[in-house]
This record gives sequence, C-alpha cells and structure tokens, in this order.
Amino acid sequence: MGAAAALLLVAMAVAAVAGASAQLFDEYYDGTCPDVHRIVRRVLKRAHQDDPRIFASLTRLHFHDCFVQGCDASILLDNSTSIVSEKFAAPNNNSARGYPVVDAIKAALEEACPGVVSCADILAIAAKISVELSGGPRWRVPLGRRDGTTANLTGAEDKLPSPRDNLTTLRQKFADVGLDVTDLVALSGAHTFGRVQCQFVTDRLYNFSGTGRPDPTLDAGYRALLAKSCPRRGGNSSALNDLDPTTPDTFDKNYFANIEEKKPPRGLSRVEILRLIEEE
Repeated sequence: MGAAAALLLVAMAVAAVAGASAQLFDEYYDGTCPDVHRIVRRVLKRAHQDDPRIFASLTRLHFHDCFVQGCDASILLDNSTSIVSEKFAAPNNNSARGYPVVDAIKAALEEACPGVVSCADILAIAAKISVELSGGPRWRVPLGRRDGTTANLTGAEDKLPSPRDNLTTLRQKFADVGLDVTDLVALSGAHTFGRVQCQFVTDRLYNFSGTGRPDPTLDAGYRALLAKSCPRRGGNSSALNDLDPTTPDTFDKNYFANIEEKKPPRGLSRVEILRLIEEE
C-alpha cells in the first residue's frame, strides 16, 4: 500500500470516527481566518526545530482525540470540578504529548483571529500539516468542528487501541466506532514515524502472546537490536525506539515494507497484519 493511498484511508477513517452530523468543509475559515493553515505551519516548523518527534506526536494526539467521543478536542481538557481529564487515562498518561505546541498554535490563532478556530480543528490541521512536513501526501481537511465540553476518561481507558490488544480485540474496537479492517490496516501504517517506549516492546521480545518466548516472526537481527535497548531486566521502560528503523521521521510506506521484512517493533505481528491485508 502506497503512502498516498494509506493517507487517503486515514483521512476517511478519521472522518468516520468523528461521526458528527455537522457539515464540515475545507473552506470553513476562508472568510474568518484565511491564514489558519499558514499560521499552524509556521508554529509547527518552529516546534520541530527543538523536537524532531513532534510531527508524529501531534498526529497521534489527533487520533487519540478522535477515537473517544469523536474529534472534539476533549483530550485537551484538564481536570476540574466537573471534568475528569482523558490525559491521565493509561493510553495517554506520560505518553500522549504535544500539548504545549497546541497551546502555541491556539495563541497564534487567537492573535490573528480571536475566538474563531476551534481546538478540535487545530488538532486536525496540525495532524494534516505534520504529515505533509514529514514527507507525506497533501490533502484538504474538512473543518468546522465544535469543541467538546466533556471528557470521557472511561472511554479513553477502554476504547483506545492498545499495543497489547490481540487482533480480535482491535477489530472490535475499530468496529465499535464504525471503522473496518481497511481502516485498521491504514491507520497502522501511521506508525511509519515516531518513537515507542520499551514497555510496549518487551512483550514482543520476551513474552509474545504469553508464550514466554519472543515473537517468532521478528527478524533475529532486529530482535537483538531491540533487546540491547530494552533488556529483559534492569532497563529503562521509557527508553525510546524508532517505530520505523529505516526512516523514523519520514511519513512513507516503510511501515508496510518493515512488516514484509519482519521488523515491526510494536502492534500487530507480521502474520496478523498480513492476514488483514490479504482479507482486503
């Protein structure tokens, strides 16, 4: 699957996750904040100078927002007397990142066009531009989302896909939000850039599917490389590894190439992802 095809499917999948009845269209801010994309791009380029991971992190942040009660920016809400923040759900706590950059984008947009651009649209635009700036394809993102006023900690705990979920569980979680196997394969391809903590790699290295043994589909040399970074005992569980060992900061089709070469560091095994692709 090429990068452009994967991104088209990703865009369609995110739109399906949103599931909102509001009419979205890409010219939504043409009359009220015509420089919105230029402003977001400027902030992201500046942020990337200090943090090469930020493009992948913002793409993931948008996904984690959309998978829980739609693309409503609820992931940005902090704890209050009436809100229990999604930020502290297990899939997000000490993992989801990029919040200060979102704040910087919001500040820049408030200066240019106060009270116009929603935080939900900021996340969508930031993810889109992050992919473009990482070498991925360009597309026009529908806009006009409204910000949510409630968070769903339980939904973030239970609905977000986990790197430890098996194939059956993942298929069900995607089906629960109106996504199918094609969406699952395409969105898996977004792991072509960014990093993964050792705590999400060690099961594959030492106890795959509860067997007490490594994933037999992993390339032996790549498994040894990961084991150096993530030893069985005494290592740093938060140590980072490239999701894509070939082009870790580029959005391309190499996630799928790495599957063929038996080098997926996290998520579905080679057998599982190829089974899904064959189904399609």
